[in-house]
Amino acid sequence: MDMEEEANDHHTIDIWKVIDRERLASMELKISENPKLLSKSAGKRSCCIFRVPQSLIEVNGKAYQPRIVSIGPYHRAQPRLNMIEEHKWRYLGSLLNRTKTKAFGLDDLFKALAPLESEARECYSETIPLDSHDFIQMMILDGCFIVELFRKVVGLVPFERDDPLVTMAWILPFFYRDFLKLENQIPFFVLNQLFQVTKLPGEKSTWNLSTLAMMFFNNSLQRPDDVAGWANVNGKHLLDLVRSSFIPNHAETREPRKGFTTPTHVIHCVSKLRRAGIKISPGKENESFLHVTFRRGVIEMPSLTMDDFMSCFLLNCVAFEQCYGGCSKHFTAYVTLLDCLVNTYRDVEYLCERNVVENHFGTEGEVASFINNAGKDVAVDLDLCYLSQLFNDVHRYYRNSWHVQWASFKYTYFDTPWSCISLLAASILLLLTVAQTYFAASQYFEDSEKH
Repeated sequence: MDMEEEANDHHTIDIWKVIDRERLASMELKISENPKLLSKSAGKRSCCIFRVPQSLIEVNGKAYQPRIVSIGPYHRAQPRLNMIEEHKWRYLGSLLNRTKTKAFGLDDLFKALAPLESEARECYSETIPLDSHDFIQMMILDGCFIVELFRKVVGLVPFERDDPLVTMAWILPFFYRDFLKLENQIPFFVLNQLFQVTKLPGEKSTWNLSTLAMMFFNNSLQRPDDVAGWANVNGKHLLDLVRSSFIPNHAETREPRKGFTTPTHVIHCVSKLRRAGIKISPGKENESFLHVTFRRGVIEMPSLTMDDFMSCFLLNCVAFEQCYGGCSKHFTAYVTLLDCLVNTYRDVEYLCERNVVENHFGTEGEVASFINNAGKDVAVDLDLCYLSQLFNDVHRYYRNSWHVQWASFKYTYFDTPWSCISLLAASILLLLTVAQTYFAASQYFEDSEKH
């Protein structure tokens, strides 16, 4: 017994020799620290500006990275973006030269944003390692650049003579894209505060910042002007603002499931749907491309212009919806629908022929590849999405046997003029063969009766 106790004591002593007090203190320090790369506030509704998940970056490459201008802290001070960084100061100086007529200076901008600092920091999913002065300076510099550019592009304020940002045709299109990238945002309430405090009495009072922003981006979106409607669009930042402008007012809001329900079915690609008699037609011209309907065997989809801007916009909207729990998932559901419809370049060809897709992106194969990649590694609850009823209706129609059989017959024999001609020729040949057989048999029986 004494030997066992001695062995236990010896074992206990060995354990305490292994434990390093300094390492224990280091572990306790890490336990007490808050996460920095994905802060505790990232789960709050106030947090709306995120790093794009690595899984999406691996699939879609550099679609989430700013190409020419950094907005906010995530891509700040990158050497490749320094060119526009210098022009931000020039635009800030231009704004202050204009506001000095009402005795409004740089210190007033700091006073206007200082009360918003804490709320602005909570909008980012990462802890921002900047002191108060540097953080507010960044908000002022980036925010005033955006607001001033909006004013100049829509014509409220004239551009300076020979301003390279407008005289060089390649620059503005990059602004349209970079301002709508998830990692390249500052809170909309910061922009709005800067817009309000720098507004001069002569500016059109009926144009709020939402209207100004939508007029700016409409140069690339090329939608019908809706100044009155845009005034009521809201968003957490510019990306969310433009995203929200596409969501139909009559979009269905579904309630969470209660109990067991039949799961929503995904649908087949365009080629298979056509064989089942399901057609795809363009919807109304003025409708958002998100407004997709299914009636009497026809999927109606308003036209989608596929180009560099739209591809970038779609991907960043999906990334935002994947990260932010406080918004609907309309773009995620729409991209999932496109991914279902498109398997190969032939599916894209049909959508282009039907004027559902207007292709300025590349070849049909490149569009198909983009759509398939956009739907990869994306989480979507089809039972709760706004297109769930459409998915189920198309699935039921596809499973209806007489629809499929009759449509398959038409698709096989009447899809092209050549197939129609072949069927007609075969039918005529069959009729001639039957007639020849009939007359030969008649002649045989007549000869038999004579003998």
